[in-house]
Amino acid sequence: MTDCGVVFMTASSREEAEKIAQALISKKLAACVQIIPEIYSRYWWEGRVCNDREVLLIAKTTQKLFPALTAAVQEVHSYQVPEIVFTPICDGLPQYLAWIHDVTAAAEDPTSSP
Repeated sequence: MTDCGVVFMTASSREEAEKIAQALISKKLAACVQIIPEIYSRYWWEGRVCNDREVLLIAKTTQKLFPALTAAVQEVHSYQVPEIVFTPICDGLPQYLAWIHDVTAAAEDPTSSP
């Protein structure tokens, strides 16, 4: 098990997804944010079934940064209750996991330089 993970998030539009991705990357809360332009979501909300087009974001970060990442997403997200789910990476290419750490090190310790 590593301390790296993948964060799944949805957004209401491509513009909102770009805004979220830029916030996370500029603050180095994620090493990478992928944007999948259109998904279809069917879900329960406020007692009824909703069907919406959404945008999926997948971010790579560390467990330690997840609370700060969550706060940053909530600052710019339009949803009352946005999907922000951390899934641990059990194992991975060591160089890739090191890259996640290298990029996000500045967010973990502002005195460090990646």
